[in-house]
Amino acid sequence: MFEWDDQKNINNQQNHGVSFEHACKAFDDPHHIIRDDVVHSAHEPRYFLIGNDGTGIVTIRFTLRGETIRIIGAGYWRKGKLLYEGENDE
Repeated sequence: MFEWDDQKNINNQQNHGVSFEHACKAFDDPHHIIRDDVVHSAHEPRYFLIGNDGTGIVTIRFTLRGETIRIIGAGYWRKGKLLYEGENDE
């Protein structure tokens, strides 16, 4: 269901403090948000998922390859957290 480039995963952990394996947990968050990534969609449609991965609110950049979700990047970014909290304010 999920795939990624192993070197990108290592780089992402070093640069953003989150592994793709862990970030994938946010897809199980029933309150997650998905938005189009219009900036990075030159060659294929890309998306952002913002959700709770059990540690915090993570933003994941991904694309779909058939029925597989390919993770491109992930991080605990303030803008994503603010969007998530605004959409899920009770």
